[in-house]
Amino acid sequence: MALIVQKFGGSSVGDAEKIKLVAKRVIETHRAGNQVVVVVSAMGDTTDDLLELANNVSDDPEATPRELDMLLTAGERISVALLSMAINSMGEKSRSFSGLQAGIITDSTYGNARIAEVTPDRVQEAIDKGEIAIVAGFQGFDPTSGDITTLGRGGSDTTAVALAAGLNADVCEIYSDVDGVYTADPRSVPRAKKIDSIDIESMLELAAAGAKILYIRAVEFARRHKVDLRVRSSFTDNPGTTIYSSGETMEESIVAGVAVDQSQAKITVVGIPDVPGKAAELFTVVAEAGINIDMIVQNVAVSNTKLSDISFTLLAEDLKKAIQALEAAKDHMGFASLQFDESIGKLSVVGSGMKTHSGVSATLFGALAKAGVNIEMISTSEIRISVITRSDQVIEAARVVHSAFGLDGDTEAVVHAGTGR
Repeated sequence: MALIVQKFGGSSVGDAEKIKLVAKRVIETHRAGNQVVVVVSAMGDTTDDLLELANNVSDDPEATPRELDMLLTAGERISVALLSMAINSMGEKSRSFSGLQAGIITDSTYGNARIAEVTPDRVQEAIDKGEIAIVAGFQGFDPTSGDITTLGRGGSDTTAVALAAGLNADVCEIYSDVDGVYTADPRSVPRAKKIDSIDIESMLELAAAGAKILYIRAVEFARRHKVDLRVRSSFTDNPGTTIYSSGETMEESIVAGVAVDQSQAKITVVGIPDVPGKAAELFTVVAEAGINIDMIVQNVAVSNTKLSDISFTLLAEDLKKAIQALEAAKDHMGFASLQFDESIGKLSVVGSGMKTHSGVSATLFGALAKAGVNIEMISTSEIRISVITRSDQVIEAARVVHSAFGLDGDTEAVVHAGTGR
């Protein structure tokens, strides 16, 4: 008997009929002789609707983050109750749990809490009784304050992986509206091919580079706790893509996939003194503002001025906060000015085979040159090369690069609901 954790996103439980389809799929897994724990997101656009309500009653709902978390967690509780009702009406026993009841213990950061511990005693009790456990994703409980918290982006994925680790599950299945992990986002690159299996390191790089099928925090958790993942579609019986936590390279392709991220912006700090410690000052200011940095480039200092420029990328939603923090520190740091750019796109090629094959950079930059795409920044790791270019060029650049590495399939990929979640 295998213990399987299944996660279904908002598009999979978008209405009553879809919830019943999910219930049937869960029951099929259970009747095949498996113990089943299900994690669900809020239905469809419920979270967006709740945020709109919050904005309608408050000029600044983020000023009361505790109440915002209390509000947003309602969406997942609706989903778990409805799914449990559907399963019970179909002849199987199930029980729904909030994040608190499921033992998801977090820190005290409202809106983006980190999971500190998982104590799924009540979930284990339910599955030991032969019941299907239905757990609300995206939420946890801070024992210090006694408050409900939310987990931020990818919270339901992270909940599912955390429960799989806490329950020592055999596999964690992430269901969305595509049939698995593709060599590129099939909404942008129609001839992207499904990958049957991929190592966790390559998946982590793809997630970090902007691939939308899995959130990076969930993949990081899976790597840390050795949880095997399987990405499948809620709408077909396709076996999907297996992500092996052992780190073994399951496929021989040099490049596993191409990812695009259009959610970033770039800041250039102009005329910063080229002396030891100034870069540390700069990024300390950014870190203290709670902002994560992606790519960094420092220009060579002009010899007669001893000044240089430092450019870095960050989430576009953090741009205003970063500019405010840097402007406040301008006199102390001694830089001349700030420039920012919200019209950038990041393109990345990822694959564990890159470590042992030459010519990857030549193929990438040759393809971009032929397409007339200018490169503004470059960042590399052992299994990834990322470049920054113009946002309005990055999708076409991804298609060109995808073809250059021989990743195109014979037919167009199918996206069943259109969101990729």
